[in-house]
Amino acid sequence: MKIDRLLSITLMLINRNMITAKELSEKYELSIRTIYRDIEAISAAGIPVVAYQGKKGGFCLMENYRIDRQLLTLDDMTSILLSLKGMNTAFRSQDVDETIEKIESIIPHDKKETVQQSFDNIIIDLSPWGGSETERNKINLLNEAIAQNRLISFQYRNLRGEDLVRIIEPMTMILKMPYWYIYGFCRERNDYRIFRVSRVTDCRILEKTFTRRSDVYREDDFFDQAKQLTVPITMRFSPAVRSKVNELYSDKIVEICDNGSIIVKVEYPVDEWVYSTILGYGSDVEVLSPPELRSIIKEKIKKTCFLYET
Repeated sequence: MKIDRLLSITLMLINRNMITAKELSEKYELSIRTIYRDIEAISAAGIPVVAYQGKKGGFCLMENYRIDRQLLTLDDMTSILLSLKGMNTAFRSQDVDETIEKIESIIPHDKKETVQQSFDNIIIDLSPWGGSETERNKINLLNEAIAQNRLISFQYRNLRGEDLVRIIEPMTMILKMPYWYIYGFCRERNDYRIFRVSRVTDCRILEKTFTRRSDVYREDDFFDQAKQLTVPITMRFSPAVRSKVNELYSDKIVEICDNGSIIVKVEYPVDEWVYSTILGYGSDVEVLSPPELRSIIKEKIKKTCFLYET
């Protein structure tokens, strides 16, 4: 919409010392002539835009012009920006970029260095190590479907290794580190379901739209369902990895044995992440329960040994 574009251009002018018509043209994918018309409309609305000619020219606002910054304190604005910038590490969103631009535009110039110092003090990065562009694209696609109330279809590999085709009414994206989940109403099961995005393939937005249900999820519903996916696991760690165990499981340690070994009880979904985490400790960990997980780890160790025997 034009009004949204005019507001966005205005905020960019407030936030920057100078911006060129070419930059605006490329950002909004419009002709230079249209950008000049937008600038004229902004000026007509009473916002003092100054145009400078020449190679280093462009548009800026009259010196000392500012909008009311009293609605939010500096701490408020810093906290919001830290959160938004952290969110943008998980997935890129033009809406979030524009919101960041809006907040930055109302920070007084003499306070910008203080805000930047806060960014240097705290870095929030929600993207997983080794995160791929494919994963980020899936998240953006799912967000788009949620915003437009459109059905999505995808293939999904469950914990049993079965490949399923699902059509769902996407409701909510949830980041439960280190994984993203999509929560929605599954047309196949006629009920709400949780799907881990990393197991989703061939994801497509369908033309058909849906009306969000009045009984749509509450936050507790997700965690109740997530709880059902977990199983209690008991492990015994050797004294050699005590420092690492203390770091990761300090609140899960239930017993320090006479020989220095450590008993830990946790609840995790039994999946490849759990397998790789346990196997990463090598001979310094033993799964005591459940028996099914103990057998799986044992088989994986056998297969690994077989690779090195041939």
